[in-house]
Amino acid sequence: MGAVTGRGTRAERRDADFTDYLTARQPALLRTAYLLTGDRHQAEDILQTSLAKLYLAWDKVADRNATDAYVRRIMVNEINSLWRRPWKRREHSTDVIPEGEPHPDAHVDASRRERDGALWEIVQSLPPKARAVVVLRYYEQMSEAETADALGISVGTVKSQCSRAIAALRDRVPADLHPGQES
Repeated sequence: MGAVTGRGTRAERRDADFTDYLTARQPALLRTAYLLTGDRHQAEDILQTSLAKLYLAWDKVADRNATDAYVRRIMVNEINSLWRRPWKRREHSTDVIPEGEPHPDAHVDASRRERDGALWEIVQSLPPKARAVVVLRYYEQMSEAETADALGISVGTVKSQCSRAIAALRDRVPADLHPGQES
């Protein structure tokens, strides 16, 4: 049994710290997982697995300010593992759009949501690794070095993948969806 102090056992403090982290960061991490996978259910599974792995390594995370980066790295590794599984490479089409949005804002009007949805469909058309680079660089606003570290690739690869992804997005986005255009 752990050492007992006035604040509880070490395990109780550890669990309380982990719970505090989850309470504060789980919604943002779920949004990131969704943007990386493009599927709400897969995002929830990836995040759950990643958080379980984080819990097991919680005492090894020396820099608590870098915990988000550590979890994002776990998520990317989990997603990469899924990409490598042959049965996951099959595409599944559906006529039904899943309920909900990754982060709904009540004040955003319908035309903006429609435009954002159309843009997200175009981002989802990118290959998974290119989409991961775009999500981490532009949604998570990570530096090239942080993105490279999270994905386990070189900074040069981040730059080239990002450049190709942005060029592909420019080619795929219709004129009426370009920034500055109002619906």
